[in-house]
Amino acid sequence: MATYITRRLLQGVVVLLLVSMVCFVMFRYTGDPVLMLAGKYATQAEREQVRKAYGLDRPVYEQYLTFLKGLTRGDFGRSYVSQIDALDMILERFPATFELALTAISISFILGVGLGVVVAVRPKGAVSRMIMAGSLFGISIPTFLIGILLVMAFSVYLNLLPPFGRGDTVQIGFWRTGLLTLSGWKHILLPALTLSGYQLAVLLRLTRAGMRETLTEEYIKTAWAKGLSPAKVILKHALRNVLIPVVTIAGLSFGELIAFSIVTETIFQWPGMGNLLLTSIFETDQPIIVTYIMLAAFIILTINILVDLLYAVLNPRIRYD
Repeated sequence: MATYITRRLLQGVVVLLLVSMVCFVMFRYTGDPVLMLAGKYATQAEREQVRKAYGLDRPVYEQYLTFLKGLTRGDFGRSYVSQIDALDMILERFPATFELALTAISISFILGVGLGVVVAVRPKGAVSRMIMAGSLFGISIPTFLIGILLVMAFSVYLNLLPPFGRGDTVQIGFWRTGLLTLSGWKHILLPALTLSGYQLAVLLRLTRAGMRETLTEEYIKTAWAKGLSPAKVILKHALRNVLIPVVTIAGLSFGELIAFSIVTETIFQWPGMGNLLLTSIFETDQPIIVTYIMLAAFIILTINILVDLLYAVLNPRIRYD
């Protein structure tokens, strides 16, 4: 186990280095940051002064080495617009994005797996047919349209849930959470349901397909022949063997929701990392964009490692030697 974790961590370091290189090269050759730092009305002398102050007059490889040294210290540079540490700005928005993604993936996993089991056990029932039709709706409709429809239904017509914002929050150490207040829960429901739509449909159909195949296996027929209760046969014997691919997709989806919930955060004006990224793209604030990409890569790599380790819990026959 230790050898496997060490190998995966080393692979992760290599991937992060490649990501840092791509980010550095991409943003060094897609625009001149001096124009943002000095202002469009700055003289040539003022621009050269700014270029020298930020080390942009040095060779590219020296700039990249300086960039890597900063990364080892957690220094991703300062925002060109606000002149605040880029990592601090991202981490300030991280709790809002993480809680939104966690709520969305929880809804997707619980409902997706539960409904998938129901459809697999009773595939020809009227309820099962309605559920499968609904899953097609979740896969086919774009995320932004789901969000708009939910706002129209629950905020405009029914006036049950707020259409935007995060609501009241509570500060616990460095973490600001909205999950401990009623206002926070009311505000998170619509964006979480919007984010969970596609993942819920995918997990439902994946669970259904796996359960339909597993329920025809000989060991399931043997379990029925032994007189075991339906709950034990379906949940303990069948579902547990289906969970590995489901958990894999759920883990990947969780990482994607944290890193790429930009559209949903924009629709609901959610004060998360995605909203900050979109603003930074409009303002060509390169340090914020690079920090976001690096943090997103780190989160996705970490979740992938945790999902791999979870395989051994779901299936004791899996060993990482």
